[in-house]
Amino acid sequence: MTMPTNDAAADSRGMLLDGKALAGRLEAGLAAEVETFADLCQRRPRLVVVLVGDVAASASYVKSKQAAAARVGIDSELIRVDESVQTAELVDLIRRIAAEEHGAADGILVQLPLPSHVDERAVLDAVPPDRDVDGFHPENAGLLSQGRPRFVPCTAAGVQRLLIDAGIPTAGKHAVIVGRSDIVGKPLSLLLAGRGTGGDATVTLAHSRTADLARVTRSADILVAAVGQPGLITAEMVKPGAAVVDVGINRITDPGTGKGRLVGDVDFEAVRPVAGWISPVPGGVGPLTVAMLLANTLWAAEIRLGHRRGT
Repeated sequence: MTMPTNDAAADSRGMLLDGKALAGRLEAGLAAEVETFADLCQRRPRLVVVLVGDVAASASYVKSKQAAAARVGIDSELIRVDESVQTAELVDLIRRIAAEEHGAADGILVQLPLPSHVDERAVLDAVPPDRDVDGFHPENAGLLSQGRPRFVPCTAAGVQRLLIDAGIPTAGKHAVIVGRSDIVGKPLSLLLAGRGTGGDATVTLAHSRTADLARVTRSADILVAAVGQPGLITAEMVKPGAAVVDVGINRITDPGTGKGRLVGDVDFEAVRPVAGWISPVPGGVGPLTVAMLLANTLWAAEIRLGHRRGT
């Protein structure tokens, strides 16, 4: 993989992977598809979000998802649940949402993280797989592993879309993903190793037990950081000209100003002169995660009502 031959390369800085701009273009296309769906079905796709507790970051994420849904014409509803809720109560709530006939939810999203006393897996498994727009249900995970995805976890799908949009080649390249979560690392490894556009890469899934992590990351043509550790990836860990995608979203306090700010898992200023492409935080993968959620919600509505796009 070679450095891009544009102004970013000319001033020895990696070309920015602008997820915010791409998300805007995707939303414009989705808005048109939602209008077509609404004309055919006489209703709009509907997303129901369950938010447990009063965690400020979770509430902020939900607010941004609802705002994006409104921009593309998707109806959304927020159901707030007290932090003291028990697993069985939350599972029952999800089942009741899924069973509603009037105002039925096409997509059901449970905002994570959940309180520590709640069995997260049991709650996520209660979301019907055909409404699982987060792509976390084991049935959807299994379909992805077989190369016939239905709903793909939104951040993983967003990373792949970002690479495709930028024209970054993946076929035959070595992709290293730092982080093995079910939400990002594992599904992204399947997407990049799968056949077709945005795939056919050789993938290494690194994690906290990986020996000599820097040696592994320096071998990557495409390096994805998704561990939630501020500044983990330094310039010495990056192969010159590599595409670096930062999935981390970490809130830190600036020692100079005492104010909080968002940073990724990559030391952006140090790595950018080495990288060929690099995604910023904020404004990189985050907006695409939301865009992929909207796309999944529209697809869920089409599947439920038998109006698949292109038919």
